[in-house]
Amino acid sequence: MSSAASSRNPLLGYGALFLAIAMLPLLGFYPIFIMKVLCYALFACAFNLLVGFTGLLSFGHAAFLGTAAYGAGHALKIWGLPAPLGILFGTGAAALMGLVIGLLAIRRTGIYFSMITLALSQMLFFFFLQAPFTGGEDGLQSVPRGNFLGFDLSRDLNLYYLVLAIFIGGFWMIYRTVNSPFGQVLTSIRENEARATSLGYDVDRFKLLAFVLSAALAGLAGATKTLVLGFATLTDAVWTTSGLVILMTLVGGMGTLLGPMVGALIIISLENKIGDLGKALADMTGVAWFNGLGESVSLVTGLIFIVCVLAFRRGVVGEAIALRDRLLQRSTDKQS
Repeated sequence: MSSAASSRNPLLGYGALFLAIAMLPLLGFYPIFIMKVLCYALFACAFNLLVGFTGLLSFGHAAFLGTAAYGAGHALKIWGLPAPLGILFGTGAAALMGLVIGLLAIRRTGIYFSMITLALSQMLFFFFLQAPFTGGEDGLQSVPRGNFLGFDLSRDLNLYYLVLAIFIGGFWMIYRTVNSPFGQVLTSIRENEARATSLGYDVDRFKLLAFVLSAALAGLAGATKTLVLGFATLTDAVWTTSGLVILMTLVGGMGTLLGPMVGALIIISLENKIGDLGKALADMTGVAWFNGLGESVSLVTGLIFIVCVLAFRRGVVGEAIALRDRLLQRSTDKQS
């Protein structure tokens, strides 16, 4: 009974969290901003599946976000596909790209794996820069949202609940993967790859499957983001976006399910609200320098990364879990 209850508790907590997110637009929160956070949260969760649970650090995950963003945008705008098919096409394109890059990258380990993913991602970026179907530096603009099951997705509220459903579906897939025998093998590869090999597991095959799954979920985030914002640009595929998702995962808590979501919320909120914060600080302190804080997002995120590395090695969620465990241990020791 106790094990069954403990297995249900996380699901109840996630259900309550998603219900709260569903209520946010009704409480006056800006739907476009929340949808953007959800897209990047799914991107970070997909990356965390690879680095946090498999131990593979990719420096080129923006390749899959960008591939799906351009694929979905082209399918929706040029081919006129409905929204679900456009998203599926973008996701499939990202999964295929993940298979190609994964087959080349998993032959190496450690920093060599990371550098191969970065190099291939940059090659793809320059392809997107010159390819005629991407719009070059202008990108794909005015991507239509279309309809879904009779609902007009040009209405932000209708699209909001579709994006939330997509995020829940992607998060559920990650949750089931992590808590499955397959996920346990991935964890064993992260902890001790040589031992996993000695136990008879085809380590390269498991790593490739994890890489493709992570790429597909990252692609799902990219395709959904194109539908939300109505455009796909080179920003989706540039190397700094790969660095951004690493930052989100580290700030939130690598190897935790909720950590990437919290990290995405923190980083995207800073990117969008840092100008308002700087203005407020300038008004409070009289220091005019704070007015230019909105133009120094990279500086602020860099400082957050330094603080996180020095003081919050486990990330926000990781430190919260560690604190909870310490308090529970102290309570148990006192009772005994």
